Amino acid sequence: MAVVQISCTPLGEGTGGISKFVAGCLTLVKESGLEYQLTPMGTIVEGDIDAIFALVRKMHESPFNAGAQRVSTLIKIDDRRDREHTMQGKINSVEKHF
Repeated sequence: MAVVQISCTPLGEGTGGISKFVAGCLTLVKESGLEYQLTPMGTIVEGDIDAIFALVRKMHESPFNAGAQRVSTLIKIDDRRDREHTMQGKINSVEKHF
């Protein structure tokens, strides 16, 4: 299972605010059925890597479909295949050291 952070940012929109574009991407994440966590700097999704890649493509296109002329998408992938790997598991692993 992969844990992937995705951030799709329209560039040159002039208004400074991009929340409407983020909301469009988040709608796609919710519709995907994948587990996710919205953060101030991006959206983290966990699941099958092929399903996530398909979602990333849709998310990247979403701001264009909403009128953006340029989009920068940042993707960070943690794909672990030797054991169960989840967002919460990663958090728990760190917190047990406190």
